[in-house]
Amino acid sequence: MKPFDVYALYDVTPVRAKGCRIWDDTDTEYLDLYGGHAVISVGHAHPHYVESVTEQLKKIAFYSNSVHNPLQEELAQKLGRLSGYDEWSLFLVNSGAEANENALKLASFHIGKSRVVAFEKSFHGRTSGAVAVTNNPRIQAPFNRGHQVTFCPLNNLDAVEAEIRKGDVAAVIIEGIQGCGGINLPTTEFMQGLQKVCNTSGVALVLDEVQSGCGRTGRFFAHQWYGITPDLITIAKGIGNGFPVGGMLISPKFEARKGMLGTTFGGNHLAMAAAIAVVDIISETKLMDNAQKVGEHLIGQLKQLTTNVPTTPLQLKDVRGKGLMIGLEFSDSIAQLRKDILFEDKIFTGVAGTNMIRLLPPLTLTQDEADWFLEKFGKRLAVRG
Repeated sequence: MKPFDVYALYDVTPVRAKGCRIWDDTDTEYLDLYGGHAVISVGHAHPHYVESVTEQLKKIAFYSNSVHNPLQEELAQKLGRLSGYDEWSLFLVNSGAEANENALKLASFHIGKSRVVAFEKSFHGRTSGAVAVTNNPRIQAPFNRGHQVTFCPLNNLDAVEAEIRKGDVAAVIIEGIQGCGGINLPTTEFMQGLQKVCNTSGVALVLDEVQSGCGRTGRFFAHQWYGITPDLITIAKGIGNGFPVGGMLISPKFEARKGMLGTTFGGNHLAMAAAIAVVDIISETKLMDNAQKVGEHLIGQLKQLTTNVPTTPLQLKDVRGKGLMIGLEFSDSIAQLRKDILFEDKIFTGVAGTNMIRLLPPLTLTQDEADWFLEKFGKRLAVRG
């Protein structure tokens, strides 16, 4: 047997990591500016994280949700305080897709309707409901297309209102910042208007903070920059720092009923030890402040490259993002550029579409590390010119 061949793989084999650094099987060192799809939040192999998971593994790693697990309560309390949602409830799963799937299910239960409004260029996961609200037909099987979903342009409130007026919408789901779609930011006016129309229409507003949450933008959730309060918030990726953890923060307006939601592995002891360690580290080491400070520095310096670099066949057209969630949009395909950055400059980056490089480093990234990248990246663009 061999792995099902669905991933395009770079010829790199990481074997150890520390902070924002990765070493491969030839002991070559790389700077990690991607964090494995924004998963690594508090840095690779953080000592407190490693100790917490290790010590929990020695006690009990797993039992089902048919018994008490005080670690779930500890995480809920700490997460509530750190995020500002301490009066809400927490339902735990294993991934962002599961979190979004359950958020849409809960909204549909609560409101008694089935259609969902999502947005063009959205990405919410690959399970059946989550991929149905993802605006990418290439990854939707016919099985997934039976869900009732309408896609509206981002920042077009009139289009959303027109759909909601039809009377069959259970939920509107939106990312705090679109990740895979190209680091697209909603406007404050749009988000505030969206909350208002959802509230007045009795439609659930679901904020997908799987990629943009856990302090990545400088606040715990990206939607907090817009001054809104949604009905449901989904998290994953950075909350586990590499351990599979997902969750849904639930407004008090939703009433729980025994058996309406469930999961085998969600909220297991080992996952809780990982997530509690992450929340403690973010809180105690002020990583959100660091993400905002280093992110603003990176974005400011990168924007200068859109004007300072001479016109070339491959030009940096735009730099956008918030904190350490940054997109670099180019005039053409960045496939070769990204390979050069990886294999010659020894820097991991991400991608969104064909023309955008994504930067999603650990929140522990220092300004010195950011400056090292800026120097390498500036030279790389100049070389290509």
